[in-house]
Amino acid sequence: MARRIAERVWAPGALIPGEEVLAVEFGCARATVNRALQELARGGVLVRKRKAGTRVALHPMREARFVIPIVRQEIENKGGAYQFRLVSNVVEKAPACVTKRLGITKAKDMLHVRCLHLSDEKPYQYEDRWINLDAVPAIRHETFETVSPNEWLVTHSPFSQAEIVFHAGLADPDEADMLDLGVNDPVFVIERLTYLPQKPITFVRMIHPGSHRMVTKL
Repeated sequence: MARRIAERVWAPGALIPGEEVLAVEFGCARATVNRALQELARGGVLVRKRKAGTRVALHPMREARFVIPIVRQEIENKGGAYQFRLVSNVVEKAPACVTKRLGITKAKDMLHVRCLHLSDEKPYQYEDRWINLDAVPAIRHETFETVSPNEWLVTHSPFSQAEIVFHAGLADPDEADMLDLGVNDPVFVIERLTYLPQKPITFVRMIHPGSHRMVTKL
């Protein structure tokens, strides 16, 4: 259906066939067609109105979606052999700089996890993460012996909002030690905050060597 819209088989403003007709044509359940139409409508490609049918948008919006990656899969998809090392895993008072980023008004106990992701035995990403235990209480006793906090949260903790910042930086002593760099060597930094309604989940700094390249396909 997206291809038909892109190729102007279904022109802007055109009324498209109904769900029953499309289900017969594509040989699938009507519910499957409905989900596909909802997805296209969320992307701004279609306009759906009750009793008026579904039309191709006159001015389709292009929407880019950012999927939080699982670092293990990211490395393996590049052909690397993945390894993970847990550096620390403690419950402690979050510093003011963290509570401020999370919008929390006072210091509180949070799970602080630091770990290193490696590709072909070389440092790939140093992860420094704070997790709000009020939002994810089940993670308190996770040992992270077999799964990284990144992968645990992606698979166990849904979120409704996220804020992501990309920037260049200089390695501090801890980051330099983890990534086998010199202090003040350039690094590529990703900072990410995720939220449930009115409740922050996690704030994480992910530090890569300065040679890191991030590729996004739309």
